[in-house]
Amino acid sequence: MTGTDRTARWSPGEHILWRYRGHAPDRSGREHVDICRPVTVVQDTEEILAVWMAPGTECVKPVLADGTPVHQQPLATRYTAPRTVVRDRWFGTGVLKLARPGDPWSVWLFWDSGWQFRSWYVNLEEPRTRWAGGVDSEDHFLDISVYPDRSWVWRDEDEFEQAQRVGLMGPEKARRVRDAGQAALAAVNAWDSPFSDGWEEWRPDPGWRVPELPEDWSRVPARLAS
Repeated sequence: MTGTDRTARWSPGEHILWRYRGHAPDRSGREHVDICRPVTVVQDTEEILAVWMAPGTECVKPVLADGTPVHQQPLATRYTAPRTVVRDRWFGTGVLKLARPGDPWSVWLFWDSGWQFRSWYVNLEEPRTRWAGGVDSEDHFLDISVYPDRSWVWRDEDEFEQAQRVGLMGPEKARRVRDAGQAALAAVNAWDSPFSDGWEEWRPDPGWRVPELPEDWSRVPARLAS
């Protein structure tokens, strides 16, 4: 894998890791990665990083300490109950992820079976940090779904509010996240890039193999390089 500095670029077809840091330090007090998704590079330029997460990709995801899926935990204790991570497969159709350098969000494209385009998904997050094996970020709970008719709706507002109640996000950071969401919606309302770029017509190279999840998927500090 390449891409150890700001100017190095990955080539189409290259495999990298798309990771998210946990929202609270682990038991040792250190930052850690609790979401890791191997992806295939579609395009990597100064303007945009586009990657493909294929159906069936083995990923790492957080679960409760007893193995219960996080979304099944009541909201009141969803972010305070003990957690661990497990290896699992991405279910359903694949996901195309688009990220412009410096934007505090990425845009994901979802399709139903038969390549019927479903929606864009604006994932509000820290601007991604590039490192030798991929990119790292931190999810900001709040999201936006955007539909082919250009309508949109906020997602996970309850989780966003709960994260603030339990101290995972202070008032100033919450305001920045809301501001980022409004900036993303300005791009939606203007039908700006990447929504207007025709990515919904994109298809993966049929010769691409599904990336493997490496044993050392959590390697390298999450903030190695900018």
